Amino acid sequence: MRSIYLCGFMGCGKSHIGRRLSKKLKMPFVDLDAYIVAKEKRSIPEIFQQSGEPYFRKLEAECLKELEGGYIVATGGGTLLNDSTAEYANAHGVTVFLDAIFPVCYGRIKNDSNRPLVVNNTREQLEEIFKKRRPVYRANSSVIVKSAGTGSEITDNVIKQVKNFERNINADI
Repeated sequence: MRSIYLCGFMGCGKSHIGRRLSKKLKMPFVDLDAYIVAKEKRSIPEIFQQSGEPYFRKLEAECLKELEGGYIVATGGGTLLNDSTAEYANAHGVTVFLDAIFPVCYGRIKNDSNRPLVVNNTREQLEEIFKKRRPVYRANSSVIVKSAGTGSEITDNVIKQVKNFERNINADI
């Protein structure tokens, strides 16, 4: 199976669902943010502070390309906002938008000091960012899955939608 790239707003469940998919599909799981932290030997806030967000976004795109071929990848909340990065992911795997509502995401991220956007923005500002990003996630994804219900239900739905997408792609060839 090709790589599965999970995208969506911070707190939508990418890492949680990614780990579950990894177990069910017997594919390696990589959290892109953790991969970047290990590679850079700096935290995400340190990277943002010392090198800036444009550097981090470039690094995200480079690291995503290193994870081609049979991975479950939980992308960062901003990774697939970049059209060229999204095009790469769609060409080399299946992109899945985990579509969660803002109150759920906010409840999960509101006290997370490891997220520069959370630390530097109010709830209202984060909701505006969420509203701006959501249509981009939708446009840049192969599959959209509502991130509501139990982890097991969401995981099973992702698998079903990815298999349907792959079946349709193969039928078009």
